[in-house]
Formats: sequence, C-alpha cells, structure tokens
Amino acid sequence: MKVIGIGKNYVINKAEISAIKTGAQVIFTKPDSSVVTDNADVVFPAITTKLAYEVELVVKIGKTGKDIALADANDYISEIGVGIDYTAKDVLAASRENKGPWTLAKGFDGASPISSFKSVSEFKDLSDINFDLKINGAQKQVGNTDFMIYNFAEIISFVSTYMTLNPGDIIFTGTPAEGAGLNEKGDHLQASIEGELLLDFKLI
Repeated sequence: MKVIGIGKNYVINKAEISAIKTGAQVIFTKPDSSVVTDNADVVFPAITTKLAYEVELVVKIGKTGKDIALADANDYISEIGVGIDYTAKDVLAASRENKGPWTLAKGFDGASPISSFKSVSEFKDLSDINFDLKINGAQKQVGNTDFMIYNFAEIISFVSTYMTLNPGDIIFTGTPAEGAGLNEKGDHLQASIEGELLLDFKLI
C-alpha cells in the first residue's frame, strides 16, 4: 500500500484557482507504517514538540492504473474517508535548512490517522463534499471539495504518470486553506464527512 499526499491544494477564494493552477502539483509519500486505523489513539511522537494537524479527505484506489486519462480517473476511486496529515514542523524546518526532503517530518509512526471508508457510490458529487475537524469539541477546520485547486481526478491522473496506482493505495488530497495548527498531548480529534463522525481519537 502506498500513502500519497498533496500539498497546498485548497483556496479560500475560488477566484484564485485559475492563477494558482500551473499543473505543478506538490506530491509527497508516506510509509504505510505511518497509518493508524480503527480510531486507535495516537501516541504523541517523541521526535517533535511542534506537531501540526491538517484534516484531509482520503481517497482509496480500487483498481490498478498507469497513465490514467483525466476523464477516467474518478473511476479508479473505490472509497473515500477522512484523515489527519501530521507534520513535525520542527523536524521539517531542520530538514529544509539543508534542502532536505519531507520524509522524516511526515513519515513518522502515527503521522497518518485515517477513518473507516465509505463507498464512492455514496457521494453524489465529488466536487461538493463537506468535511470538518473538531479538537476538544471546538471547530477548527471546515472544507468543501469545490475549493480544491486540483480535484481528485487531476491528482490521480497526475500521480499515475509517475507511478502505477494499485488497489488499496490511499491519497491524502489536501487540507482546507484555514484552520490548521498545532496539537498538544491529550487533544481529542474528531473529523466528519457530511456531518457523519468517522475519525475519533486522542493523542496520548
């Protein structure tokens, strides 16, 4: 299973999209050992004091594809869930000083908690999916896929030009442009899609 992420993929104002959309998608990967499932609590990583959360919709690939045409790309999605793309900000800053990769800052154990998945057939319009994140009961992030710079199909088609996508691969598709921040040990995170609570865990 591959875990793929896209960076900087949401806007506040949809009018900004045409100017930003250059085709240069920011793609990174995470190891499967970063994934946490079944709403298990996540151990606050000892490697960081600046643990940044980003809530994101996560699409699961249902069939093998390479060089996928844009018009066909959504047919490769089998399920959709919600997850947290964690970044150790202090580790990332140290890596950037030496022009290093993001791998250690985003690939540590527990860096990718994901919910259970819902069949893609349950979503009438992939360009109009609402999702949100609450921390300790307070609303922190609210997103809708209509504010994506690159939609699901564009991400899948782009990634597949570089690597074969296989059943079970998951793609974190970007976080809303506002509300990301830092977590502390003991925080309780709850993420929903269309008002349905799917991800529910604590940092311990």
